[in-house]
Amino acid sequence: MNTRNRILDAAAQLLAEEGWSAASVSEVAKRAGVTRGAVQHHFTDREGLFTVAIEYVLENRVAEFHDQAKGFPAGPGRTLAVVRTVVEQHQGASFAATLQLCVAAHGEPALRPRVAAMEAEMGAKYYWALIELLRLDGSDPKVRTTVQAFLDSARGLGLAGFIGDDSRRRERVTRRWAEMIDELSA
Repeated sequence: MNTRNRILDAAAQLLAEEGWSAASVSEVAKRAGVTRGAVQHHFTDREGLFTVAIEYVLENRVAEFHDQAKGFPAGPGRTLAVVRTVVEQHQGASFAATLQLCVAAHGEPALRPRVAAMEAEMGAKYYWALIELLRLDGSDPKVRTTVQAFLDSARGLGLAGFIGDDSRRRERVTRRWAEMIDELSA
């Protein structure tokens, strides 16, 4: 793994574990095993470092999603597999890091436009990946609204997962979303 990617991994991990207030360039350098100067060589400011780190994590999530999709069934069960994967990707450390950055952007005016742009770009990539994998008509307003509502729900389920184990409810909601999305192509 190259230096830049080690820095990005360390930044995302730090953000997920410690939150924005503890996310310093010095701590990222320490975790990545590089000097502070090496971090500053790649990133001119803290906000840029952490925004790019989350974008890097999200890009990897979308790539993983496409890789996993190769193993999804072609017929019945495909929608549930896709929906379940999206919901599960909104659990764990990478979602925690993204959430920490979004919360930080609320109180940091300098960070807000960067995070908003990243969120819009990554949201569009996820949306179109779903449209493609589920073989839906992305020009249909009902499809667009339903898929976006599902993505918003997946984020909400991710947030609920931080409060406690809601795996049973999450599975029920996941199954219902799969049914509703299947109805779009019926």
